[in-house]
Amino acid sequence: MLNHRLTRRLATLFGLLAMLGATGATGVRAAGPAPLPTIDVYMPTVCLACIDWAEHLRKNGFTVKVTQTNDMEAVKRRLKVPKELEAVPSAKVAGYFIEGHVHADQIKELLTEKPKALGLAVPGLPLGAPGREYSAPTCETACTMLDNDSTATPRVRREFYTTFLVKPDGSTSTYARH
Repeated sequence: MLNHRLTRRLATLFGLLAMLGATGATGVRAAGPAPLPTIDVYMPTVCLACIDWAEHLRKNGFTVKVTQTNDMEAVKRRLKVPKELEAVPSAKVAGYFIEGHVHADQIKELLTEKPKALGLAVPGLPLGAPGREYSAPTCETACTMLDNDSTATPRVRREFYTTFLVKPDGSTSTYARH
């Protein structure tokens, strides 16, 4: 697990260095990375959290094509999303499905690594996932934070969640923890 995580972080670091256009001994700027593919996002009509997630993807370099539909079940079946991993938004990019509020960095890692998989999934609607941010401050250690600033019952601001890699047979493994 640690080796896989270290490998992913190194791949991300090398990708960032390539994006910065490191120069070689010749002083000639290296060609930048290929542009990210378009990500097709499917969401129910008027889902504000889904719109925020699509904006998160745009801000992280993706070209996003949004399709609003009232038949998300058909979209999920077409993309072969396992029922137990369903969330609200679904997406497709480079032959992979992206289910739920998956962080753009993990999608980039998936596209760099190109594992034999169906896609990535963040089931449900965890607070703190992209598009599901409640408010600052944030927690870098995947803690559960409560909002104690109101007179009402404390509300969870951010909760622990997992991004799953969905393998071709439908089984899963942990891709990232937040």
